[in-house]
Amino acid sequence: MTGGAGPETLHIMRAALLDPSGKVCVREVAPPEPDGRALVRVAQAGVCGTDLKIVSGEIPVSRPRVLGHEMTGWVEAPGPRGAVPAGTPVLVNPALFCGRCDLCRRDLPHLCRNGALLGRDVDGVFAELVAVDEAGLHPLPDGLPAADAALLQVLSTCVHAQSGLRISPGDTAVVVGLGVSGLLHVQLLRDRGVQNIVAVTRSAWKRDLALSFGASATATPEQAEQVVADSSSGRGADIAIECAGTQPTLAQAMRLAGAGGVVVAFGTVVPDTTACGPLPTYDWYRKELTIRSPRAARPRDCDLAIQLCAEHRLDLAPLVTGRFPLEHASRALTAIPDPEQLKVVLDIG
Repeated sequence: MTGGAGPETLHIMRAALLDPSGKVCVREVAPPEPDGRALVRVAQAGVCGTDLKIVSGEIPVSRPRVLGHEMTGWVEAPGPRGAVPAGTPVLVNPALFCGRCDLCRRDLPHLCRNGALLGRDVDGVFAELVAVDEAGLHPLPDGLPAADAALLQVLSTCVHAQSGLRISPGDTAVVVGLGVSGLLHVQLLRDRGVQNIVAVTRSAWKRDLALSFGASATATPEQAEQVVADSSSGRGADIAIECAGTQPTLAQAMRLAGAGGVVVAFGTVVPDTTACGPLPTYDWYRKELTIRSPRAARPRDCDLAIQLCAEHRLDLAPLVTGRFPLEHASRALTAIPDPEQLKVVLDIG
């Protein structure tokens, strides 16, 4: 990925926004005012399930709102500190933080009390330009393939989710749900030396993809208990990562975890007792499980995600399955639920 030719003043730009009626449309709007921030020209922006929830009203936002929070691009105009020069290709961390509150001072800026998310609380990145605090800019190496760069923001959240795991090569891990994040977790576990990785999904082609990424075994949900038992000599999984974001899959991850295991609830789950009955909370006690519920990413998680890509330790290109121009942002959003899609990307710059 390379930077642009240099700063260029825009008096108007294109952006995909959720208008007051709740419709997604592409309009010409005024570019953002820097207001002490760097201006970044957007090269590409990933489309996320969160964007879909915002459009559906499941996540309420003020309208009009420019959508999107996953992006890479290049610095059009540096911020006042000049920390990242013009033309530098960058990943933008969409989790805004103040750097002053108690949580920021405790190295938890992703949980900032004064924080916000691009595309939800403030205007996002489905636009030609975005204004970003210099603390949110993470330089990219020259020549990073566009397909790799498109996955960096999602990868940074997976890196964060695994950052607290104590992993040994002899561990058995199970990943439940093989969308983009699940397949990234499989690769990260493999990169960290885990040899027994069971990948669980109903989709045959995603199971095949997981095997190509380093999973040692795959299973449908119905087969998962037996396959995990076989892979762990009956102990159950030391690490169970739930990536589908449903109560049944979270319950299954808890059941697949062995005694003393760690369950990572990566998917965002809203409790629903009609889906599968109550969660197996007695298993938490009986097996003394550790339940981790990671959120977003810290700045150093972004930097590690970039390093992993730069060192070619992960295979990201196969995960980008759809690309649309900005003008077709609405079509890109409707492609998200398609079971044949993984990561959908808007080409903007």
